[in-house]
Amino acid sequence: MSAGAGRMVELRGTEWPTLALLAGCYAGWALSIWLPWLPAGLILCALSIALHSSLSHEALHGHPLRRQALNEALVFPCLGLFVPYRRFRDTHLAHHRDERLTDPYDDPESNFLDPAVWENLPKWRQALLRFNNTLAGRLLVGPAVGQAAFMAADWRAIRNGDSAVLTGWLIHLPAILPVLFLVWIAPMPVWAYLLACYAGLSLLKIRTFLEHRAHRAAPGRTVVIEDRGWLSWLFLNNNLHAVHHRHPGAAWYNLPGLYRRGRDEFLAGNDGYRYRSYGQVFRRYFLRAKDPVPHPLWSRR
Repeated sequence: MSAGAGRMVELRGTEWPTLALLAGCYAGWALSIWLPWLPAGLILCALSIALHSSLSHEALHGHPLRRQALNEALVFPCLGLFVPYRRFRDTHLAHHRDERLTDPYDDPESNFLDPAVWENLPKWRQALLRFNNTLAGRLLVGPAVGQAAFMAADWRAIRNGDSAVLTGWLIHLPAILPVLFLVWIAPMPVWAYLLACYAGLSLLKIRTFLEHRAHRAAPGRTVVIEDRGWLSWLFLNNNLHAVHHRHPGAAWYNLPGLYRRGRDEFLAGNDGYRYRSYGQVFRRYFLRAKDPVPHPLWSRR
């Protein structure tokens, strides 16, 4: 699937469930920074930040309105501070080129490295990346590892004259200023808000931990996690990731129905890459890596 295909928007009316969820997300976030009991505020804030990222993912795929400019305006305040929306949009749509999934160079969301690059890394960095390939590591150090790699790649692109990357970061400034102002005047300390941002990114790492695997056939690289609990809601059913890649224009609340009606076809297509729940994922991979860091099937074409 091309990046252009990821931009396709189905003809539809206003998606009221998504608008209602957006309103609830902002209300929950505002409440979180004003709660008098800090632990409760931190938990609610982290959940709101993770949910806002999931809603931003909906927006970049053309939801909940027909006009894309309005969709982007709805998620413009960057509650999580660290990832510019336009950079998220552009890298994620590039990720939707399914023939390039897990490619260490051409998939911006790949966690694999070229084996030749891996062999030349210092031992301390190899140890860090091995730990990052366990679920515990992805939760604890994953946000820092991912952010460092993301910003380093963008800095290289800016230095090489990529104006789109630079524009994405410049637009990010007005997206975080109102958020920082509200946090500044709220009872929640700034250090606590930064901690909530990190925790929100950690929650999102649960979703991305095993979304894709190394597989010779592109459809076999994308997972289905048949979870129907609070994490699937927080991720807006993107745990049914093979369904999302097959139908990138489908709204989050339509993904479960699409999966129910085509379950056998989806599981045949992804070669049985399936887990029953996030509980199963935690039990299996909390302290054990699912994948090696160097791509096990990699050969530079």
